[in-house]
Amino acid sequence: MKALAALTTLILCAGLQPVSADVLLIEEVRASQNMNLPARGQTKSQVEGRFGSPVSRHGPVGDPPISCWKYDRYSVYFEYDHVITSVLHRGEVIDSQNTESQTREPQTTEASNTDQE
Repeated sequence: MKALAALTTLILCAGLQPVSADVLLIEEVRASQNMNLPARGQTKSQVEGRFGSPVSRHGPVGDPPISCWKYDRYSVYFEYDHVITSVLHRGEVIDSQNTESQTREPQTTEASNTDQE
């Protein structure tokens, strides 16, 4: 009976692990929606005027012609001359969040040390 209870506990604990990965993905999607990226409908000239020249340009390919401009942190996809979507490169939001949290941690530690004195 104890073995069955231990096995049930193990299975339940193992089943909870993917939840944290799902939360990170949801947070990444929300953060990417708040980032300043080229918007659907903008023209190539508007994108280049506001965001600068891309690192590389690919395409057009297919019918309708789809082309892609690669920037350091994201890619912009065009149909003819208009943006259809902008996509962050893998890990960009999480990397920037980690950088922000690393710069805030020492400030928090210093503040807590000051409170203790």
